[in-house]
Amino acid sequence: MTNDPAKLLPADQPVQLIAPDGTANEKPSYAMPSSEDLLTAYRLLVTGRRINDQAYALVRQGRLAVYPSSHGQEACQVAASQVLQDGDWLFPTYRDCVAAIARGVPPVEVLELLKGEWHCGYDPYERRVAPQVTPLATQLPHAVGVAHAATLRGEETVAMALCGDGATSEGDFHEALNFAAVFKAPVVFFVQNNEYAISVPLSRQSAAPSLAHKGVGYGVPGERVDGNDIAAVLAVLGAAVERARSGEGPQLVEAHTYRMQAHTNADDATRYRDDDEVEAWAARDPLARIETYLRTAGLLDDVVADEARSEADGIALAMREGLMADNVPEPAALFQNVYASPTPQLREQAAMIAEELQREAAV
Repeated sequence: MTNDPAKLLPADQPVQLIAPDGTANEKPSYAMPSSEDLLTAYRLLVTGRRINDQAYALVRQGRLAVYPSSHGQEACQVAASQVLQDGDWLFPTYRDCVAAIARGVPPVEVLELLKGEWHCGYDPYERRVAPQVTPLATQLPHAVGVAHAATLRGEETVAMALCGDGATSEGDFHEALNFAAVFKAPVVFFVQNNEYAISVPLSRQSAAPSLAHKGVGYGVPGERVDGNDIAAVLAVLGAAVERARSGEGPQLVEAHTYRMQAHTNADDATRYRDDDEVEAWAARDPLARIETYLRTAGLLDDVVADEARSEADGIALAMREGLMADNVPEPAALFQNVYASPTPQLREQAAMIAEELQREAAV
C-alpha cells in the first residue's frame, strides 16, 4: 500500500481491452487474457445469460418468489469468480447468483433462497462462497474479517467482496474499507456500478468523479473498468487479486455496467428510465462483444458455440426440474444452522413446536 495520492487514483477512463463492436483496443493498458481464459469466460457467460433467462421464467411460473436479474452484468459475475483460487472466498449480494454458480455452487441450491425455502441453500464452506445477502453492504465487513483472519493464520487467502453502486452509500462500506486499509487485509472490493440503486440514479448517490475515487480517502488504490468487457474485467480483477495476495492490501475496482432488466420482477423500471437509455446499453452487451472478438480471432466457431449453448440448456433444465419439485418443509429445520450451539431461547422454541406437532398428530 502507499500514501501517495497519485498512486491511489484510478484512471481517467475505464480500462477497456475489447470495444463494444468486438475489436481489440490498439493501445491496451493491461495484457489481454489468454485464449483459454477467454473461452472459459465465454462459456460461463453463455451459461450465465441462460440462467438469468430461466430464472425470470420461473418467477412467472410461481416457482421463485423473486429474482434480481444480472442480465447485462454477466461479465462482472463471471470474472469475479474466475479470477479466484480454490482457497479464496467470494462474498456475493442477492444479485450475484451467476457469480456463485460460476464458482461451482449448484444452481438449485443458490436459488432456494429466492424460492423462499432457505436463508442459504448451500454450504458456504464447500465452495467458499458466503451466503448471499439482501441488506446492502453488510457482507463487506464480513469479507474483511475473513481476509484478516486468514492473514493472521499465515494463509494466502483473498476475499472478493461484491457490491453495487447503492451499497457505497452505506456505513458498512466505509467501515469495511477503513478497517481493511488499516490492517492491510487482502480484500478486493468489486463495485458493480449498474447506474441505479433500484430507482435512484447514480447522480443521486454520489458526487465523486467515480466510485473508484472513494478509495483515496481510505488509502485504498482504485481502478475503473468497462464492466461489459469480460477481457478487461478479467485483467483488472486478476491484477487486483494478485496485488492483494502479495501483501499490498485491499483494492477497490469499479465496473461500469448496466442493469438491463428491472431491479426485480416486482419493479417497473419504465417509471424511472426510458427505452432509449436501455437500447444504448444493449449495443454494449458483454456476451455479443466477446463472441464477436473470439470469432474474428479464429478462437470460436459454430461447433464450440453450439456446445456452450447446449451445456447452458442442460443447466437450465436441471434448474427447472429442481425448482419445480414441491418440498415438504420440516418444522424442526427452522431452528437448525442458526447458531453453532443453540441458545436457550432456540431450544425452548423448538420444544414448543415439537409439542404442538405431537398434539396435532394425536388428534
